[in-house]
Amino acid sequence: MTAADTAAPPRHRLRSILGGSAGNLVEWYDWYAYAVLASYLAPHYFPKGASQDISAWIVFAIGFFMRPIGGWLMGIYGDRHGRKAGLTLSVTLMCAGSIIIAATPSYGEIGVTATIALVAARLLQGLSLGGEYGASATYLSEMAGRKHRGFFSSFQYVTLISGQLVALVVLLALQATLSEADLKQWGWRIPFAVGGVLALGVFWLRRRLAETESFAKREAGKKSGALALLREHPREAAVVMLLTAGGTLAFYAYTIYPIAFLKKTAGFSDAAATQVNAAALFVFMAIQPLAGALSDRVGRKPLMVAFGVFGTLLSYPIFVAMEGARDALTAFLLMTGALVIVTGYTSINAVVKAELFPAHIRTLGVALPYALANAIFGGTAPTVALWFKQEGWERGFYWYVTAMIAISLVTYLRMRDTAKHSQILED
Repeated sequence: MTAADTAAPPRHRLRSILGGSAGNLVEWYDWYAYAVLASYLAPHYFPKGASQDISAWIVFAIGFFMRPIGGWLMGIYGDRHGRKAGLTLSVTLMCAGSIIIAATPSYGEIGVTATIALVAARLLQGLSLGGEYGASATYLSEMAGRKHRGFFSSFQYVTLISGQLVALVVLLALQATLSEADLKQWGWRIPFAVGGVLALGVFWLRRRLAETESFAKREAGKKSGALALLREHPREAAVVMLLTAGGTLAFYAYTIYPIAFLKKTAGFSDAAATQVNAAALFVFMAIQPLAGALSDRVGRKPLMVAFGVFGTLLSYPIFVAMEGARDALTAFLLMTGALVIVTGYTSINAVVKAELFPAHIRTLGVALPYALANAIFGGTAPTVALWFKQEGWERGFYWYVTAMIAISLVTYLRMRDTAKHSQILED
């Protein structure tokens, strides 16, 4: 075992957290590049006459259904071989997926092989991200000290949102420097190529991270596995799924879907919708550590309950108001209001899940139930929203979001505050 593999002393915590967070940013940039470029790549991977936009979002959803497999396989891998090892493997798979998308010829050149390659790339990226979430949530939560665990673990969503924001900024830069024709023809490939190169840099960075003290001190003789999770921690696994369901649906409804929503429903241009989304996401990113620090003072439960209450009461009115938004400022304020509400979930969900499980099964316990809920409710959100719109009842999606947040609210009200009952024993 090398020096880099031993548990990090407290003075190295900040460096390790920053290093882990930087890698998380690139992983999520690679994942979200597809979402912000879906309307550009759709004509290149699907035949004319098909519903190309919906087909592209279906592939987006398919990637999510690979995430439970990634959460299962790499969760076990991270529990048995180390959090650092899991993080390194996940970024390797993400790199491969991005390069495939950047390099694959269009449907017009190679036919259905292009569609198959796109699906394969998203399956690799879904496998990667299924492991990434559990490994990074566990790594950041374990590496942070007890007094500031909420604050430091919130950087998982800071970097997650940053990845989404960087993808949007790259798109804005391309829109500003390339003609619309060039962007639609070949420029959309650039962000995927950049993502592949950055992922290679993250691979090198993650190999130099310190391992966590929790992993070094995990209970000997106990193995991580799906059967062990269901047998020993069924309640905690169910809690992770239920608290994630409404939170992840709200996150994707408020961050990914608004670009299409503002264009197709409110009548914004491509550039205006992207700018509004980027500005709101910047505010959203900035307030994550504030909410995480607040949870260190008042507990995790009050923040999640606040998200559940306000999300249930205000999701429908916010979406209805966004329908009628005719200027960027109004759309920005409405979207930012929704994101302030969902911060009660996003800022602390990683540490809440990590605090539910003992070290020997923590990565799997965080990753697998989360990935299942995310595949069912998060990745399908844009597709479900577009289906409601296509069927002529767009507001049905608003009620769907409201109902799922309400279901998660019941879980928040019934669960113990993990800040006071944490399974992360190290200081």
